[in-house]
Amino acid sequence: MENPVILSAPLKGQWHTPNTPGSQIPSHGSDKFGTTYAYDFVQLDWKKLGKPAYQGGLLKYLQKGIPVEDYYCWGETIYAPCDGEIVVAKDGFPEAKRTNLRKDLSNARDNGQNFHPSRNNVQEVAGNYVIIKMAENIFVALCHFQQASIEVVVGEQIKTGEIIGKVGHSGNSFAPHLHLQVMDRLDIGNAKGLPCAFDDYQVFQNGRWVTKTNGIPTKKERILFE
Repeated sequence: MENPVILSAPLKGQWHTPNTPGSQIPSHGSDKFGTTYAYDFVQLDWKKLGKPAYQGGLLKYLQKGIPVEDYYCWGETIYAPCDGEIVVAKDGFPEAKRTNLRKDLSNARDNGQNFHPSRNNVQEVAGNYVIIKMAENIFVALCHFQQASIEVVVGEQIKTGEIIGKVGHSGNSFAPHLHLQVMDRLDIGNAKGLPCAFDDYQVFQNGRWVTKTNGIPTKKERILFE
């Protein structure tokens, strides 16, 4: 990942990146829709066996699903990771009230095989989402916001660290999380993903927190944004 776009933290607290270009490229298994270097962020219970992302056992998840409010990251504040102009702010897309393995797998399959931005609603995949124009040919997309949580409007000039919404489970989402990607154009259907790194965060290593600068988290790391 040469010359990555440098972003600031889009979240605060401890996080995990199960899908990250720090572990594989393309990070989501496809170069479509600008996702080549995309990140997903979730919160885990690091002390519990299996490090779950939710309150409740695995059997409950498999049989009934988990209410979204029982996920640790649901409702966490999302912050602007850069200065720029809000060029897209789409809200109002409903969230499922609980995760459902069969339904979520079916949606992922259908969207992967049949979805096309020219004839389908992008929100079917991105849910409630925001795109920031950081610079010419550099656009930062943040997806799956909680319904009715987006606090910015199109045309607004935003500064790094300002609140833009809350983590949700809208769109094509297996569980509440934040999806972040950088693209070379506004048109998601034809966008190419751009590599990006984070200017300042910490990684828990050998019992202590180690500072990383302009780094790329991996899926094995426990990270801290302050």
